[in-house]
Amino acid sequence: MRIKLFDTTLRDGTQAEDISFTVDDKIHMARLLDDFGIHYIEGGWPGSNPKDMEFFDKARSMPMKNAKITAFGATRRAKSSCEQDPSIQALIKSEVPVACVFGKTWDLHVRDALGIGLDQNLEIIEDTIRYLSAYFDEVIFDAEHFFDGYKATPDYALQTIQAAAQGGASYIALCDTNGGSLPWEVSDVVAKVTDMGLGALGIHVHNDSETAVANTLAAVKSGATLVQGTVNGVGERCGNANLISIIPNIQLKLGHQCVSEDNLKKLTHLSRSVQELANMNEWKNQPYTGKSAFAHKGGVHVSAVMKNSETYEHIKPELVGNIRRVLISDLSGRSNVQHKLQELGLELAADDPAVTEIVKEIKRMEYRGYNYEAASASLELLIQKTRGQLGDYFSPRSYRIIDERALPEGEPVSEATVQVELPSGDTIHTVSLGEGPVDALNGALLRALSSFYPVLEEVHLIDYKVRILSAKKGTKAVTRVMIDSSDGKSHWTTVGVDSDILGASYTALVDSIRYKLYKENF
Repeated sequence: MRIKLFDTTLRDGTQAEDISFTVDDKIHMARLLDDFGIHYIEGGWPGSNPKDMEFFDKARSMPMKNAKITAFGATRRAKSSCEQDPSIQALIKSEVPVACVFGKTWDLHVRDALGIGLDQNLEIIEDTIRYLSAYFDEVIFDAEHFFDGYKATPDYALQTIQAAAQGGASYIALCDTNGGSLPWEVSDVVAKVTDMGLGALGIHVHNDSETAVANTLAAVKSGATLVQGTVNGVGERCGNANLISIIPNIQLKLGHQCVSEDNLKKLTHLSRSVQELANMNEWKNQPYTGKSAFAHKGGVHVSAVMKNSETYEHIKPELVGNIRRVLISDLSGRSNVQHKLQELGLELAADDPAVTEIVKEIKRMEYRGYNYEAASASLELLIQKTRGQLGDYFSPRSYRIIDERALPEGEPVSEATVQVELPSGDTIHTVSLGEGPVDALNGALLRALSSFYPVLEEVHLIDYKVRILSAKKGTKAVTRVMIDSSDGKSHWTTVGVDSDILGASYTALVDSIRYKLYKENF
């Protein structure tokens, strides 16, 4: 069975707290969605705001490979004809191929929200769909609050979608607008509506009960062929049904086709691209596309996965464009280290005693507070040092930092002094000013070493993170610092731990410099 995908990230998704897209953002996302293979892209509500109208103006000239741009609106007002209703006319002026309009299906809303008679609401639904059908290739009816309406007054809820069918709706999307339904309820209702033979059905659910994905799958199992949702599940309140989970579940688990196999491999790229455009925090544990979705930490797990990935993975990560990751931590065993060595291109036999020593050293360092899961550069240095394969590039001897601020309004100035010893035995003593103590330390280290290692002039910091590991100890707490560095060609992450934040920073900075020299084969 072919399942059509209806994305409403650009409309319903923007109703999420803290999410706002510019017109350019929406155009960019529309291209991503089209390239992925989405069938309908709901761009917004024409006439409701200038941003949505500008989007439709630009979207009309966009070449589309797979998707149909869709305009959203409501059924006509009770006291207006379709010809006079501004919202209906704004839909037509959007000049896109598809319209999606919602109407009331719960008698509670008809009486209390609209303040009209039940029969009049039926007339409005049928009249609106029939009128718009003359202007659009397809008209989709969103049966708002359908599941709540069906629970309250099933006969009337069914009459509303019958009216939409009589008006010529291309799809009737049954909506769990409040997000309170459960999968078996959705399955039962969709099955009953399917048996009525009203035409193609869709499903649109919200996630207020943490069941939106399950409800969508239940609807598909019962006959729905149009799936509405948003990328990463963004949306009002607790969000909409998450297409990033729904699509692979439908395609890989239910056996229905949504997109091509090649496009399914773009799922991770789509998810993370929208995260960036929406300025969302990374969702590492997101099923299928999160960085942790196929990450293995326990030694027993890693050993089994390396023999047969099916032991601890429900699908192959490459099917959705993700990758397997093996994490190194105090839970690691020989298998974790062997896998990491292979990733780093380091040849070491499984029975080599060095593997055991590396595992011991990692666990010792993690006991002190180090974490190598996200600091692969420090991990590689630790492995090579344990193997005796790390060069003696320089030895840190001492550092001193002075922070000065001319009160009351002067800018702070940090001064760092470092001493390092070169392999020749010469000691270099250097001073540097910086915007803060870490910047000053970094400047002093690079100044001390760059005359002997000119490649270090390429290195600069791009990110700096601090975590307090034992907050209850107050100012005596152990601190972990992670530093991202770059030379313009690649970037790497190093870690330092100390009871002093500057000591932790210094360790991470020294590792960053050593890693650059190690990679340059000095």
